[in-house]
Amino acid sequence: MTMEIPAVQSAKQRRRQMRSFALIWSGLTLVIGLATFVAIFVATGFLLPPGSGQSSVVSAAAITSPTARPQIVFTPIPTLGAAATEIQAIAQIPTATPSEIPPEQPTAAPTLSAMERTGFDFGIQVQESIDIADYWMTVVKDQLHLDWVKQQIRWENFEEVQGQYDWTISDIVIPAAAAKGVTLMLSIVTAPNWAREAGADLSKHGPPANPQNYVNFVSALLNRYVTDYPGTIGAIEVWNEMNIDREWASTQGLSTRNYVTLLSQTYNAVKAIDPGIIVISGALSPTGGWTEPDGRVSAIDDFQYMDGLINAGMLNYTDCVGAHHNGYNIGPTVPWDEAPRQAEAATARFRGPFDNPHHSWSLYSTLTTYANKIRLAGGDQRLCVTEFGWAVAEDLGGYPRGFEFAQDNTLAEQRDFIIQAVQWMEESDIIWLAWIWNLNYGAQAGYDPNNDNTPYSILRPNSVPAPAWDAIAQYRMEHFADQ
Repeated sequence: MTMEIPAVQSAKQRRRQMRSFALIWSGLTLVIGLATFVAIFVATGFLLPPGSGQSSVVSAAAITSPTARPQIVFTPIPTLGAAATEIQAIAQIPTATPSEIPPEQPTAAPTLSAMERTGFDFGIQVQESIDIADYWMTVVKDQLHLDWVKQQIRWENFEEVQGQYDWTISDIVIPAAAAKGVTLMLSIVTAPNWAREAGADLSKHGPPANPQNYVNFVSALLNRYVTDYPGTIGAIEVWNEMNIDREWASTQGLSTRNYVTLLSQTYNAVKAIDPGIIVISGALSPTGGWTEPDGRVSAIDDFQYMDGLINAGMLNYTDCVGAHHNGYNIGPTVPWDEAPRQAEAATARFRGPFDNPHHSWSLYSTLTTYANKIRLAGGDQRLCVTEFGWAVAEDLGGYPRGFEFAQDNTLAEQRDFIIQAVQWMEESDIIWLAWIWNLNYGAQAGYDPNNDNTPYSILRPNSVPAPAWDAIAQYRMEHFADQ
């Protein structure tokens, strides 16, 4: 899902060029040097006239103080292809290739490790765009006022050949987050083909044959960044939706014991490198069980799979239990067995929650049941909701196949449901951290209505922020002012 657009020059490079010009200037007379300095910088666009409002990619009007109500003045992000050109024109920044961009240094390390920040907080998932990573981190921090970003790390793209790492993406994204004081949760998934089991279905994602290979990759990643950017990597999610074979295609099936083996070895390795990093167990896909005509189990009910994880010892090797829920077309506090009595039951085009009640439709039922299972097993872990959101199709001109429920949600309901979910999570005392799905996948996909990430994006077609945008920023400032 990574989309390539030409790189913009980092702030550090611009400062370096300014210093070079200053050295040239110092060798000339004051009058001639000053005139040359001004002429060069105005001509190149590095130094803009006062009041131009174009000194950064994000409009100055869009960056609000911690106490002011956010005013949504979002510099539009065009669709793919023209994106880099238009962003550079807005910012008046020349291009640079990724290899020419030195990593930004963090402005200040967090005072507390992620493990020590025990209060509830929430963030958002950002699709990496390495060429404008600074841009997205600025949007998250200064417009949405969020401190946490979730990034997916696809192992298969970083280590295509065993032992040979390509850190291009992380060498830009992690320093960009550090420079803005954003904490990252890295969800590490998808084994490369060389690491898979013999005979595994390589058309689907799946685990490594030897868990140590995954541990080696995670360790190499952390060892590369934890010293130079302390506290920036705040959490690691170990895999994703391993109760469905689309994500865990293994010759040994959807084995909870095999997953816990992977989790336990990774947990020990992470804690040996940095005990302040939160280790999150892989979030399950809320679903019922599915068996294919050939007898192969392609999905296990997430409640049943959670029982299997707990019985296999998961709670000994996780700081926070991962969970997912994208809320279909009912609100976040509606239990599954009450959905048929909701007002929308009469008019909803997508009938699943109303005509076929099941726990997997309900965010409330899914999360409270997970929490109850943990408590009954003697665990004290809270949940980390590594993905939640509501799909909306009203401004897309279509919707992805299988996502018909997006027709029933309006942008106003997306806003209300997200805020209701965050408020309930904060008050429930069973959630530690949560990440909204998603910020910018719609923009990265060119707002393709057939892309199943697009309906969830809170950056809508023509780069118009959804109503949820302002509501998220306002809630975060009002409720987390002391953090």
